[in-house]
Amino acid sequence: MSYPDPRYFGNTGEINAVFRPATTEADFVSPPVATTGPTVARGTDYHYLSTTASTGGEYGLYRVEMGPEFGGPSTHFHKAMSESFFILSGTIGLFDGRRWIDATAGDYLYVPVGGLHAFRNESGEPASMLMLFAPGAPREEYFEGVTQLAGLSDEERAAFFIRHDSFFVPPPPSQE
Repeated sequence: MSYPDPRYFGNTGEINAVFRPATTEADFVSPPVATTGPTVARGTDYHYLSTTASTGGEYGLYRVEMGPEFGGPSTHFHKAMSESFFILSGTIGLFDGRRWIDATAGDYLYVPVGGLHAFRNESGEPASMLMLFAPGAPREEYFEGVTQLAGLSDEERAAFFIRHDSFFVPPPPSQE
C-alpha cells in the first residue's frame, strides 16, 4: 500500500484546523419516540464532530451518548461506507455479524462495507461511543430523520433507509 495522491499542493501549509471543546452542547438530541422497525433512542445525544461537509466527504465522526435504555438499530449493512465503533464509556452491545459482544471503554469494532452489524445499550446505564463512517455520508440527516419514522408509510420508510445506505435484514438464527 502507498500513500494517497497529494491533494494539497502548497509549500507552507495552512492554518485551518478546527477545535471542538468537550463541553460543546450536542448538535442533536433525539426526542422520545416509539417507532416500528429499528428501535429509536430516547434522549440520545449526537455530537457531530466531523461531518461529510466539514471533511470534504472523507469521513464522518460522531460521538453518541446513549441513555440507559437505548435499543439501537437492528441487524443491517451499508453498501457505500464502512462503519467503526469505539467505546468511550459504559457497556454497549456490538453485533459483528456472528455474535453479540459486550463492549466496554477502549473496545473497537470495524465493519467493512457490506458487513452485518448492529448495536444497542441494554445495560441500564448510560454509555457513549464514537462512530466513524468512511467515506463520509450525510448521517446527520439519518440521525435526525430516524426519529420521524413512525409517521411515514411503509414505502416512505423503505425509501428513507435506501437513501441513507441502511439495509436491514433478519438477524442470523439465534443472534438477536
